[in-house]
Amino acid sequence: MASAGSSRFQQFLRSETGPRTIHFWAPVMKWALVFAGISDFNRPAEKISGTQQMALAATGMIWTRWCMIIKPRNILLASVNFFLGAVALTQLGRVYNYQTSLGNDFSTSVKNIISGKTGAECSPIAAQALKVQQAIESAPVSK
Repeated sequence: MASAGSSRFQQFLRSETGPRTIHFWAPVMKWALVFAGISDFNRPAEKISGTQQMALAATGMIWTRWCMIIKPRNILLASVNFFLGAVALTQLGRVYNYQTSLGNDFSTSVKNIISGKTGAECSPIAAQALKVQQAIESAPVSK
């Protein structure tokens, strides 16, 4: 029994996607991006970059598919890319929900996410308040 486990371990060490190849270590290091995205779940949604999350989601989805096509097929790389895309899509959902909570409709929320606008400057209410403030400041002062 020990020799069977030993030979399986030796096969793992010598495999095309084993720990002596880049096919093993690249996905292991890429998990840091997934963990960073998960840690951002604690950040306020207005502090999350929508454009960065779109790039990570696209990367995750494209590379997940690519990992199933290439030879040798790399399941470890596919799994990390799948989770990278899933975390990024979850973060995009949080950013979208924040945008709609500011009173923006669907198209305005998506435009704000794509253009990288975050925070109160995206709110139609805040924009109206800014116009009122500018009007007050530019009004002549009567004595």
